[in-house]
Amino acid sequence: MTIKEIFKKVKCGHKEYDVSLKKYTTYKLNTIARLIVSPHNIDELKLVLTTIKNNNLNYKILGNGSNLIFATDIYEGILIKLNDLNDLKIKGTRIIVGAGYNLVKLTMKAASESLTGLEFASGIPGTVGGACYMNAGAYKSDMGYIVESVKVLTPNLEIITMMNNELDYHYRSSFFQKNKNYVILEATLHLKKGKKEAIMAVINDRRERRIASQPLEYPNAGSVFRNPENDFAGRLIEESGLKGTHIGDAYVSEKHANFIINKGNASGKDIKKLIEKIKKEVKEKYNIELKVEQEIIE
Repeated sequence: MTIKEIFKKVKCGHKEYDVSLKKYTTYKLNTIARLIVSPHNIDELKLVLTTIKNNNLNYKILGNGSNLIFATDIYEGILIKLNDLNDLKIKGTRIIVGAGYNLVKLTMKAASESLTGLEFASGIPGTVGGACYMNAGAYKSDMGYIVESVKVLTPNLEIITMMNNELDYHYRSSFFQKNKNYVILEATLHLKKGKKEAIMAVINDRRERRIASQPLEYPNAGSVFRNPENDFAGRLIEESGLKGTHIGDAYVSEKHANFIINKGNASGKDIKKLIEKIKKEVKEKYNIELKVEQEIIE
């Protein structure tokens, strides 16, 4: 049976079949997904996951698609969007927020409540769930510093709460990257009281710095590589003479060498090949193995 035939009678939220991921990934890739499903609640999510397991299907939780490279023409699986898991509660300096909540929107909400600690995320176009999964960060801070606990759905479809010390947060890594069958439902963030004017000053300053230094005018997915210890991936790539290098419409940005941009109709395969070329040339020149920060789906 096809994915469409399997899910046709399963009442599990909004469904789209054979859909282009151009509007679902920040790279604007034209990979076709067999099914994107958006459960309205946790019970529907459980039904989706049960159906997937019973039919031995591939799946991926899809946030804003801001850190993903689909290096295939067709994704033969189910993409699950948790946009409807977006409840928000603020209790003092704690924020309890659903996995589907937009991270930039949350940063601005925290600022409006004079809560500091999320400013680093003001330019990260992901969801709360995606940010917890990747341990998203910037400006020497990341989610690991502010996540108090995460409510998850286990592989056995049990809802449990995991505390920060169980989440194995390190630079751009987490428990979830090594245990992909755990689904993030909700996070509790612990921030601090601050002054709204000072918080907004930091957010505005960083916005201006991003506009000046990053190729935001082109589809991209942020930094491609992790920074090696005591160095910068962008510097290594630039000094390897790779700015402007391209495969198809996938280009190493002239503005910031640790960004790959889509200048038209780049495919995920183009981006993957360009990543491999960058890694090879930096390795040959500096004997440094660059680690990819983005997730490649094949």
